[in-house]
Amino acid sequence: MKIAILDDYQDVVKDLDCFSLLNAYDVTILNETFKDINLLAEKLKDISILVLIRERTIINKELLEKLPKLKLICQTGRLSSNIDLKACEEFGIKVVDGIGSPIAPSELCWALIMNSSRHLYDYISNFQNNIWQNSSYKGLGKSLYGQTLGIWGYGKIGQRVASYAKVFGMNITIWGSEESRKKALEDGFGASHSKEEFFSSCDIISINLKLSDKSRYCVTKQDLELMKDGSIFVNISRADLVEHNALFEVYSTNKNKFAALDVFEDEPILPKNEPLLTLPNILATPHLGYVEKANYEIYFKVAFEKIIEYANSLYSSK
Repeated sequence: MKIAILDDYQDVVKDLDCFSLLNAYDVTILNETFKDINLLAEKLKDISILVLIRERTIINKELLEKLPKLKLICQTGRLSSNIDLKACEEFGIKVVDGIGSPIAPSELCWALIMNSSRHLYDYISNFQNNIWQNSSYKGLGKSLYGQTLGIWGYGKIGQRVASYAKVFGMNITIWGSEESRKKALEDGFGASHSKEEFFSSCDIISINLKLSDKSRYCVTKQDLELMKDGSIFVNISRADLVEHNALFEVYSTNKNKFAALDVFEDEPILPKNEPLLTLPNILATPHLGYVEKANYEIYFKVAFEKIIEYANSLYSSK
């Protein structure tokens, strides 16, 4: 029974403490992402079990048709739209997911908010080039105290980000479902009366939503245009929550608005291939929200334990 772990960009999975759970198994780790289905299928032709790192690889019917030996797919974190579950069922492939933690993505969200508000990246970059106390055209940074933070999506991550903002003395308002807004009011925070009010009144907006058919492209170009000069739009959730090309169209024409992004439509991506990332008012990180040692240990330990459970079930049935 051969196992493959896909898309380990940083070549770190083999160094996790939990990797020892697979000592008895034949494990292949792919550090490169293969966009060509035929090339990927060739790499995986003898594999019985796949371990996916979140949504880095799309598992569709076209790929599965080329993997006759595949029996189990383990998704680290929660299941998402990257896996065609109907096709998996058709081919008799079992799919299992894991657990998620809000800690690492919430902390990254807050780091992006602080960095963007104080223009830290620009100050540091200029300082390393022998330029003292200069953030290019952006001018002085702003403290968070007294600013209004808008959070769209008041789940585990949204609630944690709100708790950080409270400590920093920010005003907090929530947009989202009626249930989310009710919960926010119960927790002592504000709730916007409309989407238009939310986007036009907040100094900083963080999108903390799951991607679904309902939420896809829920942030439009018109929404971003409503945001104030000097505002910051933060997205650590999913790129497809924002209307296609809306960020580039808005932030390339108004350099007094800022955005901090951890997610992109086509990953992995580099600035040379994505015009959005060349804009000076965009702070970008390479999808690091869940990429953190403790989080990886949680994700992969669950995945590896499910592999062992699956293998044991096969052995006991003989």
